[in-house]
Amino acid sequence: MKKKEKAKRKTSTRSSPAKGKATRHDDFLTDLASLARMEEMDKGKESLGDRIRRVREMRGLTIKDLSSRTGIDIDTLERAESGEMIPALGQLVRLGKALDMKMGYFISPGIDKLMTVVRKDKRRPISRYGETKSMRYGYSYESLAPEKADRLMEPFIVTLVPTDVEEFSTHAGQEFLYVLEGEMKVQVGDRVDFLKPGDAVYYDSSQPHFVRCVGPSVTKILAVLYTGST
Repeated sequence: MKKKEKAKRKTSTRSSPAKGKATRHDDFLTDLASLARMEEMDKGKESLGDRIRRVREMRGLTIKDLSSRTGIDIDTLERAESGEMIPALGQLVRLGKALDMKMGYFISPGIDKLMTVVRKDKRRPISRYGETKSMRYGYSYESLAPEKADRLMEPFIVTLVPTDVEEFSTHAGQEFLYVLEGEMKVQVGDRVDFLKPGDAVYYDSSQPHFVRCVGPSVTKILAVLYTGST
């Protein structure tokens, strides 16, 4: 009982990013909370935490070893493997590198097919937030290739909502963003630019970066993440 109360106090004392303050974050596509919902749809299959734990054990690594390799604290890794939390995309990138697996395997292992098609009305939501959380993090997104196994790229349709929070991310790989509608602010290192429909940006995600919606309307973008081959 004391252990549970301690964990509860630990969770409740975590501070939220201050409005308008630039902070480091794992990824602008972070917080894969809805993966739990996706896994409910795929009952009988391994959960995200199961996949992380199985691969870690297959590599002969302890939680402490994995923490050392990824820079992710032990508590977070234990909670991820037990299914208590879903790692951010930036953390999944680091887990993939440390475990010699493609990041996409943890999101969705997929099937070994020549090609997969995702119809507009059949896209599987990877993240859907309540109003408060959505406004805090400033985005929601859908995977465009969850069923393709061994993929080298991770494509998403991302919906950015108005927010003043600017959260920087740094992780391995590269990102390509193409604006479909609305306006977007992007910063990579010290460079800042504003993109409108039809504009695109490509950058090394190893550099501190963030994007956010500009103005009162939502912005939709096509985002493709490449985390490198394993």
